[in-house]
Amino acid sequence: MKQEKSKISVLMSVYKKENPEYLRASLESILVQTRTADEILLIEDGPLTQELYQVVAEYQKKCDYLHVHAMEQNVQLGRALAKGVELCQYDLIARMDTDDIAMPHRLEKEGAYMEAHPEVDVVGGAIREFNDEGTIDRVKNMPKTQEEILEYVKVRNPLNHMTVMYRKDSILKAGNYKHFPFLEDYSLWSRMLSQGYQFRNMEDILVRARTSMGLVKRRSGWAYYKDFQKLRKQQHELGITNTFEYIKAQVGTFVVLMMPGWMKEYSYKRFLRKSE
Repeated sequence: MKQEKSKISVLMSVYKKENPEYLRASLESILVQTRTADEILLIEDGPLTQELYQVVAEYQKKCDYLHVHAMEQNVQLGRALAKGVELCQYDLIARMDTDDIAMPHRLEKEGAYMEAHPEVDVVGGAIREFNDEGTIDRVKNMPKTQEEILEYVKVRNPLNHMTVMYRKDSILKAGNYKHFPFLEDYSLWSRMLSQGYQFRNMEDILVRARTSMGLVKRRSGWAYYKDFQKLRKQQHELGITNTFEYIKAQVGTFVVLMMPGWMKEYSYKRFLRKSE
């Protein structure tokens, strides 16, 4: 007897500073999937601009399974996603950023993987980074197995957040997203891995991810490092890193985040990405 397919929710969060055309492209990429989502849940993180409201209204007319939950005020991404996970109707949740573009096969591939591997709680994949100017075209791959991910998480985020699909029940049992600016996903993965939840990354490129030098610069400097310090301390307390690994990770994080923007961008191109 043919196994019935699981139902999939897509979870997105938008706030007032986002680009309406990027949101339109992101929503459109979900609507043209080879496997149709059963629900798109869009969290409006505080009041939006009129242009963003127009895009949301346009897609509500086009898509009867697009549901919107409006937060009265901006609560930032971690809290918005935590609310979204609670509100999603289905156990399989695909996380999607509102400025990225899902590859047409994304939901089909991830849904099939999660159905074939009930022991896996979170799956992600590769991204192809691009910019509006057309000067960036590179692939960001991630570690594939549980063992590789457990090593990688000690020094870097082991998943491309905009590619992940996870089981709602697992996320809630692990404590859900927390308020942790820029690192809400990395913190969640760290907590889950310390509790024995199972992670995998697929070989496939699942999302075209928009990037820019501005993003690199925003994720730099002393304030960002202080947030990272808290994460490294959390990982040490969870038992993910021993004392030597903790100190090594703190030093490495400091060096990378204090690099000038041009040097960080060069390092990403040279060592951390695969240009094609």
